[in-house]
Amino acid sequence: MKQIDLMYRTMTAELGQRLLDASFSADFPVEGRFVGVNNKGRKYWYFDKPPEGEGYRQQRRYVGPADDPEINKRVEDFKAIKDDAKARRKFVSTLVREAGLPEPDRFTGDVVEALANAGIFRLRACLVGSVAFSTYAGHLGVRLPAASFQTGDADFAQDYAISADVGDSLPPILDILKGLDPTFRPVLHRSGSPRVTGFINRSGYKVEFLTGNRGSDDHMDKPADMPALGGASAEPLRFLDFLIYEPIRAVMLHKSGISVIVPAPERYAVHKLIVASRRAVDTLGSAKRDKDLRQAGLLFEALDVANRLNELSDALHEACERGVAWRSAIRTGIGHMSRADRAKTEALFKELGVDPFKEDR
Repeated sequence: MKQIDLMYRTMTAELGQRLLDASFSADFPVEGRFVGVNNKGRKYWYFDKPPEGEGYRQQRRYVGPADDPEINKRVEDFKAIKDDAKARRKFVSTLVREAGLPEPDRFTGDVVEALANAGIFRLRACLVGSVAFSTYAGHLGVRLPAASFQTGDADFAQDYAISADVGDSLPPILDILKGLDPTFRPVLHRSGSPRVTGFINRSGYKVEFLTGNRGSDDHMDKPADMPALGGASAEPLRFLDFLIYEPIRAVMLHKSGISVIVPAPERYAVHKLIVASRRAVDTLGSAKRDKDLRQAGLLFEALDVANRLNELSDALHEACERGVAWRSAIRTGIGHMSRADRAKTEALFKELGVDPFKEDR
């Protein structure tokens, strides 16, 4: 595995900056104004949009925390921001055709774009799963095998506390998805709950929403209400809080580019080891486990190539320090790897001073 040329890495970074600029340009017209609001000792930015006409009320929407330097810079300079979609489209084309970076299938790109435009990332949700994995090639500046990105769904996660605190919400999720494909419908939850955590179209494409399990396993299989997700609830999953803690901004190479929020790649890699250890042993579960382990192994290698092993070391130590169950899951995940991948992973962990195989006392 090798890094892509510096020119393309620089172009990816520039595209990410322009996308962030463009998203603010579209969401926050110059007629409005930013307002700082203090909540629980922390300052957050909101945007007051002027009334659309006589008889309409002023609208306020959530922007993000005031201690995010990127958001602060955009707040300060938003009047000077201009959309340059045509130039960005050329960037995307060059990165896909010349640099060999991956682009999503058209429908997945359209789904993520529609939800991004509706504000899902502004409301601090996080794109997860293989669609998120596809963005790491550009973020880390390496080429990753295309087969590792294949998926038939799009998954989004949001922390419950964030969803409850932002005081804003997406439009109805189903309306957004029906705008792309009118055959989208809610998927009934296996628990029999009337709350909806996912949607599916006639072709079997799924859009699902996840959150961290906030308590004991007694809360599993019980959808969590998510006030910011436009009427959708979320499936609570163990270990998800680790995955989506301190996510990063990345670029999806679709049309003129999409600015997305995804898990940090080192957390994604460690999380995949853990998830692989919990897969069912049936045919479908084994296939998903193999995909999890393949993605984890590729990211371990990519982080090494990109000189990002310090971040990986921090993530591994954090996971191992969370307790016996976490270390056991990491051991089991490594144990399911192919002989070659297991040897490389164990050597890398030893180099980083991490020994999940050390007996727990």
